[in-house]
Amino acid sequence: MSDPSSASSIEADDSMPLMTLALRGCLGGVLMGLANLVPGISGGTMLLAAGVYPAFIAGIAEVSTLRFRTRSIVSLASIVLAAVTGILLLAGTMKELVTLHRWVMYSLFIGLTLGGLPLIWRLARPITPAVWSGAAVAFGLMVLMALAGGAGARGGEPSTGLLFLSGLSGAAAMILPGVSGGYLLLLLGQYEVILGGIDQVKQGLLGGGGSDALLGAAGVVIPVGLGVVVGVVGVSNLLRWLLRRHAKVTLGALLGLLLGAVVGLWPFQQPVAPEAGDRVAGRVLTPLEAEALLPEDWPLATFSPTGAEVGGSLGLIAAGLSATILIARIGGRDSGGSGGNE
Repeated sequence: MSDPSSASSIEADDSMPLMTLALRGCLGGVLMGLANLVPGISGGTMLLAAGVYPAFIAGIAEVSTLRFRTRSIVSLASIVLAAVTGILLLAGTMKELVTLHRWVMYSLFIGLTLGGLPLIWRLARPITPAVWSGAAVAFGLMVLMALAGGAGARGGEPSTGLLFLSGLSGAAAMILPGVSGGYLLLLLGQYEVILGGIDQVKQGLLGGGGSDALLGAAGVVIPVGLGVVVGVVGVSNLLRWLLRRHAKVTLGALLGLLLGAVVGLWPFQQPVAPEAGDRVAGRVLTPLEAEALLPEDWPLATFSPTGAEVGGSLGLIAAGLSATILIARIGGRDSGGSGGNE
């Protein structure tokens, strides 16, 4: 059963001036690019916060059905170009920060993730039993994923199929507010692999690695890119249909996905150097393999935090929460923040 009051909050606003749409698209694209590098933050949530989420969804739906309007082209071009630029420039830095300062980054990720809850809550109002049921099911699925996968299988050579699936997951995060592509990549064990491949592309384009760097990254970037294209087209059209026909359940599921993502972001864990005889990625390591394994492929283990680390973690969570809420307020008027109450 459709819910027009909720569905209307995600319809594109054609009254927005074209230049404003382009500028907001650039802001939203940069935020989305950064979000897709950060486990726990949803690219869709950042587009919602910047006020261009409805235009993005409508633009993909129109272009994928061969309807080309100026507004759709401007919206998609500004968002995509800004997102790609942000990803290329910062993928290597983000990979290094997550690998070397995991508890710090995960604490920040938790705050940024929780900051997206008010956005989806406003869209879902008035809250009905359908919202609660959708949220409960989605939250349960995220908890099961976190318990089953932890931070993902680390180490080993990624398969083309797994990389394609990772791209598909990243695409879902670009479309679904509340779903973090980086978090799903962590669960799949491909986060560092993909960020490393993107960083190789940047080095090749800037001349630091030349054609060798580009060829080395192709085995990672091409299947991921294909997964992203298929996912963006498929998920955007599916989400548009669901929000029009089953808005309350869908928005409730987005709430559950967003809250459930926090479960897998326990900050107090760190990579531990493996020793010969340890089992990593399904195989027992030889002394040479254990020594050659890179830090991003080391298995993770929890640790007992000090009082200072607990305090620092809480402060970072608060900072991330405040940052996401601030971004949402900047774009709140154009993002349909009033939801079904108007």
